[in-house]
Amino acid sequence: MFWLSIGELHAKLAAKEFSCQELTKAWLERLEKLGPKYNALALSLRKPSISKAKDIDKELKRDRVRGPLQGIPYGAKDLVSFAKFPTAWGAKPYAGQVFDDHARVVKKLDSAGSICVGKLAMVELAGGGGYRYAAASVNGPGLNPWDTGRWAGGSSSGPGSAVAAGLVPFALGSETWGSIVTPAAFCGVTGLRPTYGLVSRAGAMALSWTLDKIGPMCRSAVDCGIVLAAIAGGDSDDPGSAGKSFYYAPEYVRPNKEITVGYAPRDLELIADREVAKVFADTYAAFREMGFTMKEVSLPEMPYGAAASTIIGCEASSIFEDLIASGKVEQLADQNQILGLKASFDYSARDYLKAMRVRRLVQEMFGKVFDGVDVLLAPSRINVASPVAQDMDADAGIVNRGVTLPTRGLRDLSAAGNLAGLPGLSMPCGFVGGLPLGISVVSRPFQENLILGMGQRYQERTDWHKRRPKVD
Repeated sequence: MFWLSIGELHAKLAAKEFSCQELTKAWLERLEKLGPKYNALALSLRKPSISKAKDIDKELKRDRVRGPLQGIPYGAKDLVSFAKFPTAWGAKPYAGQVFDDHARVVKKLDSAGSICVGKLAMVELAGGGGYRYAAASVNGPGLNPWDTGRWAGGSSSGPGSAVAAGLVPFALGSETWGSIVTPAAFCGVTGLRPTYGLVSRAGAMALSWTLDKIGPMCRSAVDCGIVLAAIAGGDSDDPGSAGKSFYYAPEYVRPNKEITVGYAPRDLELIADREVAKVFADTYAAFREMGFTMKEVSLPEMPYGAAASTIIGCEASSIFEDLIASGKVEQLADQNQILGLKASFDYSARDYLKAMRVRRLVQEMFGKVFDGVDVLLAPSRINVASPVAQDMDADAGIVNRGVTLPTRGLRDLSAAGNLAGLPGLSMPCGFVGGLPLGISVVSRPFQENLILGMGQRYQERTDWHKRRPKVD
């Protein structure tokens, strides 16, 4: 039961092989029992979830089948509000914080019949201010189900480990700069960062108003598409909303031979671990064998990381102004994050405007890049999950090896893609030393069906997404 897809679970519910209450209680027991093992569970929602399951059973008894998410449990990152229950944002200063309303994404999933069984742990304040250690969370360091001595990735650590360990069928994560893609890669799950503005953030903690995105973390690309169809859509309560909806239709994606994939094979020469580089080389080969047209591309030299850091720092300084000014920022678990948030007050309007100008140039640059390719393919992370105690400032897996590359390739795709608000799908693509690696497919804005369709085809050919850690 705990490794079935959303569609398989719903089919069994509709066939009345078990009741929604039985299904929900089984997932609750597993989440409550194993969630603490990975520091993945922030709060169990046992009482409201069982109540919701009773209502779903009444619907199914009358043969009122709504859709594939009806009766399916899920977990939400603890920056997403759930009415009348604590939403701590992973941080001690906000422990016990309660909101009167559900976040918009929770309301949408509720309307689809899905059941939120728990709030999932996260890095405090989604990493605002910058953090150096995995332990930067009121729930403790996110532990990886493949090896509990390794990090689950941030800031959506709880969603990543919970989906990987089969504690929930799917989860909601959020990304400002890598917070869905990183835990998806480290934990061996499939994570979708939607186009900026496609999914409402109303009722969710803000870190950066112009960069934050909420997206699904699932077992497969198909499941990500099902969830995205439920949570996407315009919302006047989110000033950043694009006012667009999403209909999941991977069957209309063009044949592989008509899709051009941009990639940068020379980037692999800078990866420290040769086994890791081979996994990505094999993944590129698999896409070529599937019939995609592969074209070498490169991003131009631009201060992607500096611009993203400045925008996040400037916006976070305003969002957390009271926390910093009151001194409560000292209650955070990571000293580097405390110092980073304090230092964010030193940014000037000039700094912010310069970074936003760079951002506009990045968006224009991608317009030119996508003139020649349909999608970009690159490692989600160039290393396997790091040891839990490792300093984040340590080597991230790049080594020069005396190689001088003529271009930057796609090494800045995470920062650049988030600056431009591009959608990205991270999928498992192999293992090194028993730890998973992830590959990302990135496209133009609002081309989610394209990357999800490609993801589905890749996962029909491979079984990396079906591998599971030993958790019981």
